[in-house]
Amino acid sequence: MPRKIIHRFLPDIGKLLQRPSLRWINSLSHDPNFLHLNRHSVSLAVFVGIFCAFMPVPGQTLLAAFMCFRLGANLPIGIILIWISNPLTIPPMFYLTHQLGSFLLDSDPIEFTVTLSWDWFSNIGSAILLPLLAGSLLSGIILASAGYFAVRALWRWKVIKNWEARKDARLAEQSRQKPYPS
Repeated sequence: MPRKIIHRFLPDIGKLLQRPSLRWINSLSHDPNFLHLNRHSVSLAVFVGIFCAFMPVPGQTLLAAFMCFRLGANLPIGIILIWISNPLTIPPMFYLTHQLGSFLLDSDPIEFTVTLSWDWFSNIGSAILLPLLAGSLLSGIILASAGYFAVRALWRWKVIKNWEARKDARLAEQSRQKPYPS
């Protein structure tokens, strides 16, 4: 099962939830998919994580946690996948989503440098924000959907492969146990 592969990379959830700082999570959700690994919860978590990674908003982690609670997705995987957008990947991601948004809205892309001040945001930020948001939404939906369907297909392929291996092993065992007629 793919569950075994995923368990290698994730920390032990039971031990993590015993920490005093994380006990509050147990009371928030009674959905078993929230912390368990199955095809449904993992594929939804991939969708949530990739979608939130492309959103140009502060608090992507809180957004992903909220979406995981609402959709019944696996929380650790959903939050880990947000780190697709990290300090190294954010500039090219947001540049490309801004270009895509400008193309979608039929506006000219703006050349700019970021200055974290209110004057910069009020003058240039509003011209950048709409194309960036449009491109980010489209990119997030398309890539998150691709991740969702890829996880579902890979999970199904692995289950079928394991099932066929067990079937072949069972047939080989049966053929070894059959006595040959004399």
